[in-house]
Amino acid sequence: MKLHLIIGVLAVLAVSLVNAEDPYLYYTWTVTYGTRSILGAPQQVILINNQFPGPKLDVVTNNNIILNLINKLDQPFLLTWNGVKQRKNSWQDGVLGTNCPIPPNSNYTYKFQAKDQIGSYTYFPSTLMHRAAGGFGALNIYHRSVIPIPYANPDGDFTLLIGDWYKTSHKALQQTLDSGKSLPFPHGVLINGQTKTTFTGEQGKTYMFRISNVGLSTSLNFRIQGHSMKLVEVEGSHVIQNLYDSLDVHVGQSVTVLVTLNQPPKDYYIVASTRFTRTVLTATAVLHYSNSQTAVSGPLPAAPAYKYHWSMQQARTYRWNLTSNAARPNPQGSFHYGKITPTKTIVLANSASYINGKLRYAVNGVSYVNADTPLKLADYFNIPGVFSMNAVQGVPSGVATSVMPTNLHDFLEVVFQNNENAMQSWHLDGYDFWVVGFGSGQWSPKKRRTYNLVDALTRHTTQVYPNSWTAILVSLDNQGMWNMRSASWERQYLGQQFYLRVWNPVRSLANEYDIPSNVLLCGKVVGRHP
Repeated sequence: MKLHLIIGVLAVLAVSLVNAEDPYLYYTWTVTYGTRSILGAPQQVILINNQFPGPKLDVVTNNNIILNLINKLDQPFLLTWNGVKQRKNSWQDGVLGTNCPIPPNSNYTYKFQAKDQIGSYTYFPSTLMHRAAGGFGALNIYHRSVIPIPYANPDGDFTLLIGDWYKTSHKALQQTLDSGKSLPFPHGVLINGQTKTTFTGEQGKTYMFRISNVGLSTSLNFRIQGHSMKLVEVEGSHVIQNLYDSLDVHVGQSVTVLVTLNQPPKDYYIVASTRFTRTVLTATAVLHYSNSQTAVSGPLPAAPAYKYHWSMQQARTYRWNLTSNAARPNPQGSFHYGKITPTKTIVLANSASYINGKLRYAVNGVSYVNADTPLKLADYFNIPGVFSMNAVQGVPSGVATSVMPTNLHDFLEVVFQNNENAMQSWHLDGYDFWVVGFGSGQWSPKKRRTYNLVDALTRHTTQVYPNSWTAILVSLDNQGMWNMRSASWERQYLGQQFYLRVWNPVRSLANEYDIPSNVLLCGKVVGRHP
């Protein structure tokens, strides 16, 4: 009898522990316009719950997020969760290929799980040019208490959203793009939506800094006066913990560093400045020692003197910590990605061209246009004519709603070929991928000899340097319709994107969740029943 009792108590404890680690978190967010003086003059911005940037989402691995988003703007609106894999759940990805936008004075409740991930992530509006007005914020996923991390718990945790910024309204910027012109140079750089802010810590203690580039187009260099930064995590990967004086963070990317306050007690500059731009824009914040009596002073710490080659060399020093776990208990290195033969190789060449007299950006000559019906819903309801399945893989030129067909459990080699003089930044929803190679000039199969097939880190956004290539490997283990896009929002808006259809003909809850009961319907699926 006692044994039964003990087993029963243990079973109850096990269930309660699981529930404690996988709770449901409920949020209600209201999106409105508001006025803020960002760069010295009042301008209209997008607020979430009256906050700019939006509220910080702090969750734990495997938490379930139930978030009711109320749209009080005068335009349809969506948020996407940048870097959250949405396992089996592209229904909640929050981009126009998967979701109908939330109409004005309406709402939609997102339901998703931060499944098997840790790290520093962000969210932002995926509709129109709303990202240029705000609506972005931090999404930090902390490790479960039963899973160790490869460093001591920091004494504090700071989130820094850095990015370029325009004084111009998002509607005026959109009109510029719609008229066939490129955006002008940004007006400034912000840290957490401000030009001046302070982070306070105690001398001798170690703090985590979560740094994300939430800007529209510009790579930024981040540094802290008099302090080195220990890189510990990049977009969900625990990395070899090298020390850096400064870090290049490209559009859409996130890095996490530990900084020990081991200098004399005074105030120090925190700097984010534009990289690879003729005019350098700079934002500063202050690292304040709590026992400091000395205001910040001296010249700003210098940015790297060298450009693309230096930055590419730095990127090559980011390595997977093979013996460390990430969100799961098994070591990252237990998945030997370099020993898997790719199912197929896809070379994606970006280009800028004029179509009907207007600037467009393209992938393999095809410039993407949004359909009035989300591709995921058209696919689910078997509605033909909404998207083209072979446009990107062929050799046409023009515009199309392009989808690349792939199969669940394919293993892809993808090469981003940048033949332009501008920096590129590429993102894939629903996944992280191994960034195995960078190189200048044209990619060719013999470049595979330079790949890192042992300890390349995984991330969701990779940079591609001018007139260069970047190679990634990705295991397609997440069924759905997934956006592959330029993280530079002008390029995304004007067509540098497409969708990966990761497909299995057998419908199974083991591979993909059912269509949500609260799905919004628009375009050709209006009136359909899920």
